[in-house]
Amino acid sequence: MEKLLIIDDDESINESLKIILSKAGYEVVTAPDAETGYQVFEKTNPDLIISDLKLPGMNAIDLLNKIKPINNNLPFIVITAYENTSSTIQAIQQGAYDYIEKPLDIERLKIIIKRALEGKRMSDHLSVTISKDSDDYQLESSLIGKTPAMKEILKKIGKVSNNRVSILIQGESGTGKELITRIIHYSGITKEEPFVAVNCTALSETLLESELFGHVKGAFTDAVKDKKGKFELAGEGTIFLDEISEISPNLQVKLLRVLQEKEFEKVGGEATIPMRARIVAATNRDLHKYISAGKFREDLYYRLKVFTIDVPPLRERRGDIPNLVVHLLKKINRDLHKNVRKVPLEVIEMLQNYEWTGNVRELENILLQGVVLTEGDMLKKESILLRTIPAESEESLIGEQEVKYASLHVKEKLSLDEAVKEHIKLVLEKVEWNKTKACEVLKISKPTLDKKIKEFNLNGRK
Repeated sequence: MEKLLIIDDDESINESLKIILSKAGYEVVTAPDAETGYQVFEKTNPDLIISDLKLPGMNAIDLLNKIKPINNNLPFIVITAYENTSSTIQAIQQGAYDYIEKPLDIERLKIIIKRALEGKRMSDHLSVTISKDSDDYQLESSLIGKTPAMKEILKKIGKVSNNRVSILIQGESGTGKELITRIIHYSGITKEEPFVAVNCTALSETLLESELFGHVKGAFTDAVKDKKGKFELAGEGTIFLDEISEISPNLQVKLLRVLQEKEFEKVGGEATIPMRARIVAATNRDLHKYISAGKFREDLYYRLKVFTIDVPPLRERRGDIPNLVVHLLKKINRDLHKNVRKVPLEVIEMLQNYEWTGNVRELENILLQGVVLTEGDMLKKESILLRTIPAESEESLIGEQEVKYASLHVKEKLSLDEAVKEHIKLVLEKVEWNKTKACEVLKISKPTLDKKIKEFNLNGRK
């Protein structure tokens, strides 16, 4: 039988809740103030605490801060007569599981208690726990995976990192092609030299040519002074050409010459400059199809692929997901100053069963969003918003909003805050700003919703 500790200076509330919750199947103990409540906590080791916010002497927030270092997994529910006060928000920020207003809605309280205890039981049987002693996030330890495909990539990195042959890395978007390039660069003979990355889709042909090779003053209208290109800046280091399939036929010819002759000229210049850098090109396209369609030169393809690395999509290495979750959560905790260390088995299984069209990048974004929505130190299932196929009925609000969220977040590449803001806004508009319904759809508490509304400056006015 699970034990509840109720702390309230109103004796009638203590006795009423003791009777009601005992009939619901719980063992109930009570205390009239926080000091006594702490003593009862030490003696009885309850499974959950329900405490009035305003108590004589030490208040509920002080008590919560005193208990958390001893038992961080203990659900703490706050009772308050002052809805939406700063103290209530502070209690949630300090780790309270939820709050409920007076006069008490007993059925709602029972639901909150049930959910909190289910979460505690789940936390006691976790499949993944993130250690507090995080590593130093060294680049060499960032390529996570023990599947055969990832072990093969590590072997290839070891073979190629100590020479300067051209490398072609092929894989879907978000699989970590730039990360692999950086590991090659920083683990071998180029580690003391510059690393230069170029996104070949970010610039027009003219600007990309100037970006790669540099230009002399007067080469074109805006060329007001000489400029060094990326090949020159890379020196004896590494130049990473991302999305190589998208460069124009004219630039393909010039890049082929660089690979063949190991030299280049600036735009508008005549002097040749030696090219000493290692070239790593990456693509998420099938270059064989591009060659057949006349979009990519076959001779350039073979010059680039002296050494190839094929990066598998995440859905083909699902066994690596638990280790990736551990690694990414350490990074996210550090960046957001959070302490989300526990991941239930059902969350891991849900992540392993997802298709991950955005691969590791999408996994990191989903975890980042989940940590933002998480209260406490356990990553809960309701904080993980994956793309789903909406049902055809009008009851498909959650799936529909999740699809919209994923579309905004992945396809339009909004920042996390922008995507979360838009998602919450869509839900609030759909339920006509009924916060209770919005909380059910978003699967977050009302204080969290209120905090997000204030943070994103949302309002219900048309």
